[in-house]
Amino acid sequence: MFEIISSGGIVIWPIILCSIIVMAIIGERFWALRKDVIIPKTLVAQVWKWMDEGKLDNQRLVFLRKHSLLGYILASGLVHRTRSKMKSSMEDAGRQVVPKLEKHLNILGTIAEIAPLLGLLGTISGMIKMFTAIGEVGLGNPLVLSTGISEALITTAAGLIVAIPAFIFYRYFRAKVDHLTLSMEQEAVRLIELLDAERRS
Repeated sequence: MFEIISSGGIVIWPIILCSIIVMAIIGERFWALRKDVIIPKTLVAQVWKWMDEGKLDNQRLVFLRKHSLLGYILASGLVHRTRSKMKSSMEDAGRQVVPKLEKHLNILGTIAEIAPLLGLLGTISGMIKMFTAIGEVGLGNPLVLSTGISEALITTAAGLIVAIPAFIFYRYFRAKVDHLTLSMEQEAVRLIELLDAERRS
């Protein structure tokens, strides 16, 4: 394995670094974007129960803010009593939450774009070595030529091996962030509608 890596020349090392970063981001995002942590199923019902029993005090609002991202959004709106202020505060809080959901995704997308370019750079480097060897020893020694060819092929393959999963998971996490954002918006709207129904009654 080490022989294959060393055959990739100097360009293989940035590609390996990219692969480590990609694996770390994928693992971290799978852990961080768990729906049950971001949007607890019973949170809106619990908040509604506190409000109905008159127990929604500052201490519980602080707990909500720290409990989850949905809790942070709900707490931001619940400090206001009018519907318009509540809705606008929740929207502002939602805009603050989205960057937390998208954390590291730009890095993942960037690696998906640059990994093939690093592979191409390795290809060019390998071809330069091959033609340099031809100029020095001619075509009589295939072993000398194989060094440049192996570097070109290995770096190209390595770049694609890193870029393909990076792009797939970038798109996957982007879709998941959109889904979570929509779900949080729906939960916030549901709480506002419950409050509106209570006021009308």
